[in-house]
Amino acid sequence: MTAANSIIVASLILSAMMMAAWGVQKATRQSGWADVFWSFAIGLGGLVVALMTTGDAPVERSCLVAAMVGFWSMRLGFHILARTASATSEDPRYADLRKEWGDRFQLRLFLFLQIQALCGVGLVVSVYAAAHRPGPALSIADCAGLALLIVSVIGEGIADRQLRAFAADTSSHGKVCDTGLWAWSRHPNYFFEWLGWLAYPIIAIDFTGGFGAAGWWQGWLALIGPLLMYWLLVHVSGIPPLEAHMLKSRGDAFKDYMARTSAFFPLPPRT
Repeated sequence: MTAANSIIVASLILSAMMMAAWGVQKATRQSGWADVFWSFAIGLGGLVVALMTTGDAPVERSCLVAAMVGFWSMRLGFHILARTASATSEDPRYADLRKEWGDRFQLRLFLFLQIQALCGVGLVVSVYAAAHRPGPALSIADCAGLALLIVSVIGEGIADRQLRAFAADTSSHGKVCDTGLWAWSRHPNYFFEWLGWLAYPIIAIDFTGGFGAAGWWQGWLALIGPLLMYWLLVHVSGIPPLEAHMLKSRGDAFKDYMARTSAFFPLPPRT
């Protein structure tokens, strides 16, 4: 399968799975399922472009990148699945959209989820660029990319576990989680999520070939992943709606937390 055809197939998978996500939320009135479907859709699309595209890349690199995106997808997807299945109320981000959009919520959510599918195509392209870089397999770049992805998944898992423990503690009701990784960043889970997408440019970019056609110029397309993820998390669907909700529900406690804690990149807390 050519690169173009595999990306088209992955795009159709993304669109179809987000349609399914819309149907599930309509039946359950729990829009958090959209994030579950999106996580698994990216993983499935990544497997398609990594393993079903013909090219000059060594099979070891294609399999390595496929394993990386599959590992990321399973970890994140099942984490959100467990959280959504046990939730007693709708994800506050989607709950706010339900109030804001009113009677047009279902139509606008359908379009919103298709936009998410379109954004997912950019992430899939990053996976493709890494999986199909020609050259000897299991190079230093391959190992560095794999190591960075593992660090990011472990870091995100630690942040998620710390937040779950805080939420489960009855004495923390009405407070803000500001311990562990959450003392250094208001959104350490988002930071590590973004960090993992830097693994693909590390593998994909052939610095010896430069920007010219003589090298693997497609490798530079892998920068789409971290750039897109940063924009989504920091400026669109991540931090802005979540912090707006936290300001409403936690008030001055969250304002104090904002004043002393970095929003995204982990930094020592300010006094």
